[in-house]
Amino acid sequence: MNAPNRYELYVLEEGERPVEVVEDTKIPNAATIKIVKQDHTLGNMLRAQLLSMPQVLFAGYKVPHPLHPYFLIKVQTDGTVAPTALVEQACQKLIATIASLEAKFKREFTFKGVDGAVPEAGPYGQGAEMSWPGQKDYLDL
Repeated sequence: MNAPNRYELYVLEEGERPVEVVEDTKIPNAATIKIVKQDHTLGNMLRAQLLSMPQVLFAGYKVPHPLHPYFLIKVQTDGTVAPTALVEQACQKLIATIASLEAKFKREFTFKGVDGAVPEAGPYGQGAEMSWPGQKDYLDL
């Protein structure tokens, strides 16, 4: 089979660097960054975070081949900040955003067992229980 072993998709090999930076010689204030053992999930989040920063002129990523677990992200800035510094800032903002999302998610689940919480809705929504006298519902198979 052509597919690599699953662990090869996320475990760094001995001496393998997780990030490689190549400064672009043709485009000013640009760099191509190779991030190893990651896929579209991180690539798209990082690209979106970079595009929300005012110093970024261009940010795009590509996964060269689906069987190779890495992506390339290209960043061009306006020159006030280095591309690598902006990628680092974008990573820090993503980490903070995900931590905030995790805290909100955990907080919502702590409210689930509190008295006075909204009861769970049935298969037809809140207060819309349908009953068929003497007949089975399609959900009662």
